[in-house]
Amino acid sequence: MPNLAVHAMIRGRVQGVWYRGWTIKEASRRGLTGWVRNRSSGCVEALFQGKKLEIDQMINACWVGPPNATVIDIEITHRKTSEYHDFQCRSTV
Repeated sequence: MPNLAVHAMIRGRVQGVWYRGWTIKEASRRGLTGWVRNRSSGCVEALFQGKKLEIDQMINACWVGPPNATVIDIEITHRKTSEYHDFQCRSTV
């Protein structure tokens, strides 16, 4: 079971720029589990689970994101860990 779970609401120009695909690739590369999805409000929502160092690195990377993304805010809250086995894309809500 991962030792930390962090929920992130990422705001800015983050839809239509491959942000979810980039997040899946980057989170998986860091060994994180969880999910990412678009929100109808225009932001991207993600849950990152794993070791603190890798989560911190992922959040820092989220500020840059893929080419053409412009992140203006990331709201972070800590969550209880859950049983995820990989990092996946969820449907828009």
